[in-house]
Amino acid sequence: MQPQAFYSVVADDFTAVDGIIRQQLVSRVPLVEKIGDYIISAGGKRLRPLLVLLSGKALGLNDDRLRLLAATIEFLHTATLLHDDVVDMSDMRRGRTTANAQWGNAPSVLVGDFLYSRSFEMMVELGCMPVMKILAKATRVIAEGEVLQLTKIRDASTSEETYMEVIRGKTAMLFEASTQSAAALANATPEQNEALRTFGDHLGVAFQLVDDLLDYKGDAATLGKNVGDDLAEGKPTLPLIYTMREGKPEQAALVRQAIQKGGLEDLESIRNAVEAAGALDYTANLARDYAERAIACLEVLPASQYRDALVELSHFAVARTH
Repeated sequence: MQPQAFYSVVADDFTAVDGIIRQQLVSRVPLVEKIGDYIISAGGKRLRPLLVLLSGKALGLNDDRLRLLAATIEFLHTATLLHDDVVDMSDMRRGRTTANAQWGNAPSVLVGDFLYSRSFEMMVELGCMPVMKILAKATRVIAEGEVLQLTKIRDASTSEETYMEVIRGKTAMLFEASTQSAAALANATPEQNEALRTFGDHLGVAFQLVDDLLDYKGDAATLGKNVGDDLAEGKPTLPLIYTMREGKPEQAALVRQAIQKGGLEDLESIRNAVEAAGALDYTANLARDYAERAIACLEVLPASQYRDALVELSHFAVARTH
């Protein structure tokens, strides 16, 4: 199954979700619409709404509520992107200038707040208390994950355990919320609900592991963002943590110093060090392990093209180059 095939099984639903997004972006303040439309129309994989649609349809749900939920999740995700780019002082995302680089930090933060607020209005419209509970918790956990990551900036003593806690909060939580909220909306059995929740968590971890791997393996044109962004910000991601733990003393010292001072002066040396230490292979293998564990969770779902798409999406998440 090619990447576009994941989407083709829910193509009509995606068109409907896009329509809901456009409708919900309407604001009496033109700049809100302008920035919101700019970041939402930037493209991206839209994996989270895809997970909502595939999970719900795998459980037999096929109505407007599922599409509204998918749009709600995309609004939550887009709000986090706006805020993250301000926090990280990023100037490139999805191959073009970030909103904060274009309009400034204050408008970006405030439009992120607008998207969060709109997503909660959409949740109320759904009228499903279990979904509201899942998404309310998710927004809190995501914020905690981002703050935890912030406290570890330039901290070369960060452990793999803490790193996993960070990525489970800032990335995997919204994957988990996407699949679990779809299960809740579909009135899934407790077993199916838990399986889809765990599937989302494992897939989200695998996805972020690959993201962090590509920061040292990819190139800016393919990634759509600057290579070495994590290093520039002093973020101790797994390739660096592993190199400090398992690499040669000189490799560990190089990485430790780079984290503590931030910047990109030593990017090429760091890329060579993480490669030589086996950190990229370790990270890739761990990502594949999480993807396989995610796939195993899907056995409780009835056989369907939607379940097949979730399996193939899991393979794609760890085989991608951007």
